[in-house]
Amino acid sequence: MKVDKLIVGKKKFNSRLIVGTGKYKNMSECAKAIKLSGANIVTVAVRRVNISDKKKPLLMDYIDPKKITYLPNTAGCFTSEEALRTLRLAREIGGWKLVKLEVLGDKKNLFPNMIETLKSTEILTKEGFKVMVYCNDDPLMAKKLEDLGAAAIMPLAAPIGSGLGILNKTNILIIRKQTKLPVIIDAGLGQASDAAVAMELGCDGVLVNTAIAKAKKPFVMALAFKHAVIAGRQSYLSGRIVKSLAGNPSSPTEGII
Repeated sequence: MKVDKLIVGKKKFNSRLIVGTGKYKNMSECAKAIKLSGANIVTVAVRRVNISDKKKPLLMDYIDPKKITYLPNTAGCFTSEEALRTLRLAREIGGWKLVKLEVLGDKKNLFPNMIETLKSTEILTKEGFKVMVYCNDDPLMAKKLEDLGAAAIMPLAAPIGSGLGILNKTNILIIRKQTKLPVIIDAGLGQASDAAVAMELGCDGVLVNTAIAKAKKPFVMALAFKHAVIAGRQSYLSGRIVKSLAGNPSSPTEGII
């Protein structure tokens, strides 16, 4: 059976689950959860995770960047200038060009500042970055990001870390229908079934951090998300039955004795 790969910026990945590296008790727990999740991509908050100071524990000592793709992100940035500086630094440190952009609008709700996000996306794409962009679930904004050259659209399901699941399925469906870019749900998922729903909506992947890292049993939850993403994708590709308000017997009615 042919492997159904996730393709972002011409790079191919076997797993459609992306996992964050923050909020774990320690790096050992983080590394084990990621291994169990089967993720090929992990997000790295350049401003928070140690990837350069050899005097302190390095993320690379626990998660091999030759086996797992690092996706530097701009977590904690509230202006375009901060985000641009952070990702340029990431490129200098590790040569990373596939990056995740998020520019937040406020510290309470952590919604994206789309004005600053659009501005940053335009600049970064011109500089040769492949930009996966955290955004709100507004189809108009998603279309603008595509027009500016984004490598992937990453609409929120709900506020970051909230665990509320997908709050606006209709907008996600519209975003999926109108773009050829990968659509990856980012932020707000709380349990494995949320990931399955995202995949059944036609999304190309999901990004999960808090739901795994802060679960009572993070290793079990990592496995749950792995299987949910696979099941949701297979369900989407299989072509579900048409919804009906009337019943339809499972057994044929013709030829009944």
